[in-house]
Amino acid sequence: MSSPNNHRHVRVRLAPSPTGEVHIGTMWLAQFNWLYAKQQGGKFILRIEDTDQKRLVPGSVERLYEALAWYGFAPDEGPREGGAYGPYVQSERLTLYQDTAAKLVASGHAYHCFCTPQRLEEVRTNQAAQKLPPRYDRTCRAVDPAEAQARVMKGEPSTIRCKLPLTGTITHHDLVRGDVTFAWEQIDDSVILKSDGFPTYHLAVVVDDHLMEISHVFRAEEWLPSVPKHLFLYEALHWTPPHFAHFPLILGTDRSKLSKRHGATTALSYRDDGFLPEAMQNFLLLMGWHPKGDTEVISTEQAIREFKIEDLHPAGAVFDRQKLEWLNGWYIRQMPIDDLRARLQYFWELPEELRDDIEWQNRAISIVRDRLKTLRDIVAASDFLIPRIWEERVPSIAVDLFIPKKGTTESTIDALEWMDNHLGTLNDPRDAATLKEGTIAAIAEAGRKNGDVLWPVRTALSLLPNSPDVFDLIVTIGSIESRRRIRSVIEALQRASR
Repeated sequence: MSSPNNHRHVRVRLAPSPTGEVHIGTMWLAQFNWLYAKQQGGKFILRIEDTDQKRLVPGSVERLYEALAWYGFAPDEGPREGGAYGPYVQSERLTLYQDTAAKLVASGHAYHCFCTPQRLEEVRTNQAAQKLPPRYDRTCRAVDPAEAQARVMKGEPSTIRCKLPLTGTITHHDLVRGDVTFAWEQIDDSVILKSDGFPTYHLAVVVDDHLMEISHVFRAEEWLPSVPKHLFLYEALHWTPPHFAHFPLILGTDRSKLSKRHGATTALSYRDDGFLPEAMQNFLLLMGWHPKGDTEVISTEQAIREFKIEDLHPAGAVFDRQKLEWLNGWYIRQMPIDDLRARLQYFWELPEELRDDIEWQNRAISIVRDRLKTLRDIVAASDFLIPRIWEERVPSIAVDLFIPKKGTTESTIDALEWMDNHLGTLNDPRDAATLKEGTIAAIAEAGRKNGDVLWPVRTALSLLPNSPDVFDLIVTIGSIESRRRIRSVIEALQRASR
């Protein structure tokens, strides 16, 4: 059984490849790495694994830093931060990998492979025809080391492969999955150093994790089959391996692997869609792990106190966007209005006359915030409050909207005229509760019913069947604008009745 290291200090790392947009799964792993480091008083390291030069996408590292900053997972060490264990970019560490590969060859734990890409393709084709798993046939493993060295010295292209045991088993204790046993006969002699001098993942990750004194490796379960190769390299180099925890796949609500058909999958797309970083942190925490109790809302401070990696569920973590929207809405409702207003500015396209009207914006936010699932929703939730948009829409609204179930056009016109006159007797109201109390009393005194008056007034002000409270609307848009809208709807009803 493999024995994990006994580092005195916790050091964890996020080690993505800069091959495009940052996937939400990367931020999920980043959160648990960052969280564990904070909990244990350790360090969270960012390392860039760019050894697959053909797949590099310019700007990927910048986007990664942008995502980490927005989600709130700042590294303690990394390419920008520096640190005592750098460089933190693998392409700047090539001699370390090359020297290590040479040591493995010299000790008999690796060998040069001279097979051409064409031959390897033929091997794979033949294996597929026989319905065998694709695997190197170990032809060059039999080449005498002296002959191999002579061929290398003559300049013959070669890779270096690890020379794994052919029989027996190895058992690894995973912090998430418990003991996992692998049979050596089912594991390939993988390439660890390519012919261009760049390492593959298997060599680079072992060298870097050792030299950077990584104590715990939290990574996706897709790397679990690679554990035997990595443990082999640790043992061959007389290095102590870190603790490993292999996290489950992120699944959609249909239990299949999360993909674009489930919605957005890139980390920064959630920012652009109007989600809050606080909500994203909370949501990602609860994917596969949950504190004691039934609460769905958990602070970072609580998570730091209560999180245990052993409590992470090994089954797939379900990404439920509806749950995320609910959680995001909860955070929106709890946020101080000045903070919320500031965050809404990126999405809220207000006319020039309202852009600096903080009082109007605060009133508008206060009556629609309960309807917001994301910051982007502010546009659809509040646009009817803007006079120009209301004017553009009113001609297309069916007049039936304004008429209560048991009302008529004539009774609706009468009710709206009454409200127009009532508002004319008041100073511009600033308090919805006071306005409501006075108006309800006036309706009763006039011998009218609340629904007969308030339904047509509310729909007249909003042009919506479902909208905020009528008194909140009047206070938000003001008495003058409210009366203008009421009179416009009266005219529309009169035209329709001719």
